[in-house]
Amino acid sequence: MADLPALLLASLNPDTRKQAEQSLNAVSVQQGFLSHLLRLVLQPSQDRAVRLAGGVYLKNVTKLRWEEDVQPLAEQDKAALRSELVPAMLALSNPADKAIRAQVAESVSLIAELDFPEKWTDLIDQLVASLSAADYNVNIGVLQTAHSIFQQWRAHVRSDELFSEINLVLSKFITPFLQLFRQTASLLLTNPSPNPALTTPTANYALLAQAMVHLIDIFYDFTCQDLPPAIEDAHGEFFGPGTGWFHALLAWDPIELRGDPDDATPSLPSKIKTRILETSELYIKLYPDQLQQSPAVESLVQAVWALVGSNKLPNVADDSLVSQSLRFISTAIRSGYYKPLFSSRDTISSLVQGVVVPNVALREHDVEQFEDDPLEFIRLDLSLSSAGTDAATRRQAGADVLQALVGSGYEAETTEIVGTWIETGLSEYAADKAKNWKAKDSAVYLLTALATRGSTSQHGVTSTNTLVDVVKFFSDHVFQDLQAEQGTVHPILQVDAIRFLYTFRNQLTKPQLLSVLPLLARHLRSDNYVAYTYAAITIDRVLFIKQGNQLIFAQGDIHEFAPDLVDALLTKIESAGTAEKVAENDHLMKCVMRVIVTARQTLTPGFERTLGRLVAILGLISKNPSNPRFDQFIFESIAGLMRFVVSGNAATLQVFEQALFGPFTIILQQDIDQYIPYVFQVLAQMLELHKTDVPEQYNSLLPFLLTPAVWQQKGSVPGLVKLLKAFLVRNSAQMVATGQVASVLAVVQQRLIPSKLNDAWGFELLQSVVLNVKPDQLKQYFKAVVMTLLTRMQSSQTDKYVLLFTRFFLFTMAVNVEGLTPDYVIGAIEEIQKHLWPQILNNFIVPQIPKLPPKDRKLAVVGITRLLTQSTFMLEQPTVVTWPATFASLVKLFNEPQYLTNAKTEDDPHAALTAIDFEEQTAGYQAAYSRLAASETPEPDPMEYVRDPQQFLGQELVRLSKSHGEGVKTMIAAAHVGPFVQVLAAAGYVL
Repeated sequence: MADLPALLLASLNPDTRKQAEQSLNAVSVQQGFLSHLLRLVLQPSQDRAVRLAGGVYLKNVTKLRWEEDVQPLAEQDKAALRSELVPAMLALSNPADKAIRAQVAESVSLIAELDFPEKWTDLIDQLVASLSAADYNVNIGVLQTAHSIFQQWRAHVRSDELFSEINLVLSKFITPFLQLFRQTASLLLTNPSPNPALTTPTANYALLAQAMVHLIDIFYDFTCQDLPPAIEDAHGEFFGPGTGWFHALLAWDPIELRGDPDDATPSLPSKIKTRILETSELYIKLYPDQLQQSPAVESLVQAVWALVGSNKLPNVADDSLVSQSLRFISTAIRSGYYKPLFSSRDTISSLVQGVVVPNVALREHDVEQFEDDPLEFIRLDLSLSSAGTDAATRRQAGADVLQALVGSGYEAETTEIVGTWIETGLSEYAADKAKNWKAKDSAVYLLTALATRGSTSQHGVTSTNTLVDVVKFFSDHVFQDLQAEQGTVHPILQVDAIRFLYTFRNQLTKPQLLSVLPLLARHLRSDNYVAYTYAAITIDRVLFIKQGNQLIFAQGDIHEFAPDLVDALLTKIESAGTAEKVAENDHLMKCVMRVIVTARQTLTPGFERTLGRLVAILGLISKNPSNPRFDQFIFESIAGLMRFVVSGNAATLQVFEQALFGPFTIILQQDIDQYIPYVFQVLAQMLELHKTDVPEQYNSLLPFLLTPAVWQQKGSVPGLVKLLKAFLVRNSAQMVATGQVASVLAVVQQRLIPSKLNDAWGFELLQSVVLNVKPDQLKQYFKAVVMTLLTRMQSSQTDKYVLLFTRFFLFTMAVNVEGLTPDYVIGAIEEIQKHLWPQILNNFIVPQIPKLPPKDRKLAVVGITRLLTQSTFMLEQPTVVTWPATFASLVKLFNEPQYLTNAKTEDDPHAALTAIDFEEQTAGYQAAYSRLAASETPEPDPMEYVRDPQQFLGQELVRLSKSHGEGVKTMIAAAHVGPFVQVLAAAGYVL
């Protein structure tokens, strides 16, 4: 462990990162590693980069391995770390250690989520004991730690377990919390210098304010699920009009803590006010009765007006505060509790003039961002205010106030008042187009907000204000900017036109959309970053429009210009230059993917060039993977192109193999772990296109695929399973002969089944072995496999595992493989322990049958039918006593016959692509599995041989009763399913 600082530094260098991470992983299994790492993070004498990297590595270990089964952390190490984390947070209370403390706080949060309160019983006691009357550096450390634990409640669903945890915390923390809140608020609102600990007023004033930020965060945490009695009793103290802490702090504006007007970071008073309004918004949503007991909302609205009315806070640093202020107003309007406050025409007019119009107007900062940081401009512009996030811009928050008014019964007044502002803006623009372009921009934005009644990020506007004619406004005022040549109007107005199409795509007819697609295609070749990116975003969304569940655009609609779209998009991507710049704009690559999966076979002519360009881009970005979304979309594009172009053509498949094997080999050799999960899926897709023999270049991969190291990366597991299944379908005989089936089963037994994370993949691979390896060849391994399954059942049983276990045994009974009979399976179990099978059947399988998902019902019916009618074990003592109960559970499955038909599968990747459409992949790659929807093809249904499950059961029961006579009737009678037996008899199956 002496090498730890050097390894952590090496992990920061791209050239040495991979080797350093492998060494760190090896060291991390040593006893005492976690505590040693934490001590290193706390050492002030250490290089700051080492300490920060250590904090990040500690967080990642806790995130990935705290509950890992395959590479577990020792319980004593976990207990030691738990006891050291709170003191560590306090030791990092120096403001210079803020970034390091944030990493350690995240570790506390991750561990508390899993271990508190059961295994971390003294956590809250440690925090309470650490609070100080005088040392606010320490208090900030305690409060930040507490908030990192409590904030998880915000996202939780209400449950007894959750409320037990909250009540436990409140019983210990609420009293000291309220005392500290009162003390801190009093010190902030009076002169803080009387406290002897606060020697330099401004610096310590800032400490008090930072503590108040955390205190209000915790106040929100405590009230996010229910109202604690102590806070309810102190309601007036916090929300009392004019006198409450929150009102006083909203009006509080100390000169010492005002930020630099040019600094984009919110000041501490701004953060405090933002959080007070977040909390007030929460109260309107959850506890309106509390607020209605006093005129709290009225006075809060007045305070907000005093804060933000008439554009009093124009600086970027106050964006969050202004946005939250407007969201508070929107929520108050939507609640319907305060109609007298908002219903008068004068109030609506004042809101529009004083709050909406100033915040919808573009600022110089916005124009600079459009030019200098276009990707951030797009990101903020696309974020929706309805998501209630800090990212929502002032413009969106202003628009949301309009939408709240329109949706709350003030549609006519609001439309008329805003309509006047829109006309004014358009008139100003007409008078001087070069000078007054911002007036038109505001007018278009106001119209968009006014017209939108309902929208989703995936589908755009879903319902509109009936008093606004969106299509007419588009024709009269917007289309001209969409059509204009580049340079003849301001680029922001052209982006407004594209965004208008993006927003109201559902309000336009298919012919109207088809007529503007060529104009959007032209904008892909624009010189303006925002214009061509928005064009790509809009094309992607237009091609994704559905009516019912059907996409309205098919390959025939875009076949003429699809190749040009792909060419324009790839040209823009290629022109970016460096790996990082190429990968930053995932919107362009997502549009490439969408065009490919819409155009389908249309792109077959010239596909080699498209493939070559995609592979070249992949080669460039693989030097420094930096954007998970771009990666997802480029691999989807390659997989989609292959899916539609190959179509059984061996020569075409060979072109893909020749283009991809080289880059894929490099990715595997250089262990580029971000791409390896995709590589395995595309290799599986190519192998699946070989219907019979396996080419040698795939066979040479097999030994590598079966090495333990390949299976260590979690994200690789699904792709590896898919690839090995493709081998088993085509080459199981040779894999048996070379001992590779034994290696596959070793992976299942040692890596997958013991892991709670990967057990489902283990069963999927095991089912493929059962389906494709001859039973007489499998027999030598089968008993050991069953032992592994039972061992896991005994050592770490979960609900999910019991269901998977049940499904596996029913699958082995149900599949139509020569020699694989129910007795083959039961025999292996009985070899382990005599009379073990009836115990498994009674205790696990029969209770789980009703819990199987609908897609597995037919499999269950066929499996149980074969078990009951084809097994000699089931007719012998003591197992025969389980027969009636098993038969009764089978009959219940026929109560929902709609689930017993063959699943219909369509060769259409669009449905699957929907799933990845808005998948938020956070920064950094923690080897998360990202499935390639375009690479997936429907698997053959192993139950296809049974067309009618009821007919199958009837035939099998008749056959059994002929051979076993009265005994079968007796067992069926004991199941008490007379009506079902009559249904069978009526269908001709008389026992």
